[in-house]
Parts: sequence; C-alpha cells; structure tokens
Amino acid sequence: MSGFTKVARAADIPEGSIKCVEVRGHRIALYNLGGTFFATQEMCTHADASLCEGEILGGEEVMCPLHFATFNIRTGECTAPPADEDLVTYRVRVEGEDIEVEV
Repeated sequence: MSGFTKVARAADIPEGSIKCVEVRGHRIALYNLGGTFFATQEMCTHADASLCEGEILGGEEVMCPLHFATFNIRTGECTAPPADEDLVTYRVRVEGEDIEVEV
C-alpha cells in the first residue's frame, strides 16, 4: 500500500542539510535545497554507506562519504563513479509544517 506518510517537520531539516528517516521499512534521506525538500534512498548504490553522512555539493548533488560517488538529489541520477546505478527517489510534499514522503 502506497501513500504519503509524515516523516518530519520542515524546521527539523535546515536549509542545505540531510536527515535520515524510515518509512515502512524504507530507509530514506531527506534533503532541504533552498527550502524545497527532496527524498532518495538512504544508502549509496555502490557500497554500504549512508548518504545522510555525505555532503551536499553545488546545491544539487550529494557525495557519498565512503568512496565519493555523487548523485543528483532532484533526480537520483549517478553523476560520478564509482557508483553506476541511480538512486531511488520518492515524491515529497509539505502540508503546513509537515514533510510527507510517498512510499
């Protein structure tokens, strides 16, 4: 069953930061890019490393902390090796101050 689930409040994720949440068994990284929220799978597609411990680069990419692969936060596209698979992305909406993710 899919649907939107409240995962955080907007104030919980300052601009330019990442927060990890779990929704129905899915580990998800939430990103705040200039006040707009995005969500991808938490783990790098190359190795067992949490992107929540990574770094946001250039405003739209996240860099894996283990081997430095990069991904576009908006699309999930892998933009630099050693990873070669894109991230799963999730739809996000904001209802009032609540951030909701569709899983």
